Amino acid sequence: MHAVIVVSHPDSSSLTHALAAAAAEGVTSGEPGHSVSLFDLAGEGFDPRFGIADVAAHRRTAPPPADVLDWQARLDHADALVLVYPVFWWSMPALLKGWIDRVFSNGWAYDDGANGKVGKKLTRLPVHLIAVGGADMQTYDRHGYLEAMRIQIDHGIFGYCGAPVVTNDILTLCDPGFPQSLLDRARAIGLTVFSGAAR
Repeated sequence: MHAVIVVSHPDSSSLTHALAAAAAEGVTSGEPGHSVSLFDLAGEGFDPRFGIADVAAHRRTAPPPADVLDWQARLDHADALVLVYPVFWWSMPALLKGWIDRVFSNGWAYDDGANGKVGKKLTRLPVHLIAVGGADMQTYDRHGYLEAMRIQIDHGIFGYCGAPVVTNDILTLCDPGFPQSLLDRARAIGLTVFSGAAR
């Protein structure tokens, strides 16, 4: 089985990138035959701007732009998707949100039916989210940030497309044993990407 890991951080030497590499190591050190592709949105120079060509694709009056079709083809060959990103302003970075805006398009990720019903087209693609947060988990809980992020991302994005979110972990810089404990957790998530056993 094949996992696609997408990392969104402008600094390739960041903890976010190290966690993505640890998750990839976990995927490939599991059962034989598991493989992984690790993609760096910033390193590839992905353009997150939802432009007029994306509007036309959304309206189904033109095919998606070439870079979007390329990404959709990568995900078509994936048995799991892992997103690794820092928490910026209690959500995902603009680069990753723009990637979702453009790649998870009408006709590929979902179908906007004429009758108002949405066809969920990504039910086959389990999703694992690894976010890196600077605040402690008590802050997330106290202010409702954790619930807000889960409603927005798990339900609002992936639920809309039918992609089940299997894990949603926020690894904080306040965790005991930082940074090794975070790398160990990312590796453990990678190990369970195909097992359904991850929390």
